[in-house]
Amino acid sequence: MQELLQFDEALFRLINGSWTNGLLDAVMPIWRNKYFWIPLYIFFISFVLINHTKKVLPFLLAALITVGLSDTISSKLIKKSIKRDRPCNDLKIKEDVKLLVKCGSGYSFTSSHATNHFAIGVFFFYTVGIFFRRSRFLLLFWAFSISYGQVYVGVHYPVDVFVGACIGSTIGIIMSAFFNHYWGFSESKPVSLA
Repeated sequence: MQELLQFDEALFRLINGSWTNGLLDAVMPIWRNKYFWIPLYIFFISFVLINHTKKVLPFLLAALITVGLSDTISSKLIKKSIKRDRPCNDLKIKEDVKLLVKCGSGYSFTSSHATNHFAIGVFFFYTVGIFFRRSRFLLLFWAFSISYGQVYVGVHYPVDVFVGACIGSTIGIIMSAFFNHYWGFSESKPVSLA
């Protein structure tokens, strides 16, 4: 366990301290802001509303349950049980952290940003993603980049986002399977943006 924590800290120092540049310093605080992505959520809801009106309420409900589950598991259950300090609050390394956003007083493990974005990203991937087959892998990159941003800005360790991504992905798979079983879009002809 100690070796894992040492590796985690060393990787954090690389991402947060060495693998940085001015462009990412400017972009990452905005990129990992959950409110920045509201237009994306509106796009998917609007797409379903316009093309599959009868399925928009089950789709919206399943998406909300997906995020509700992921956030509850990460924020309320795991964080409050593990109580790992954020790197920006960790007395051992906080002076070395390049902090680009407010640190926050909450705990670090797991990253709720990673858990929530992977949950909804994977849910979208397996539901509305069938309509955008050539570009739907961007949803996974999107979730990854936001998770990476949490380390980059100094508020999470890499293991926090990795475990959050695993939990979120699992929730996204389960909820998309549930949605697809009862209301899925599989009978519709897929289309592509590309």
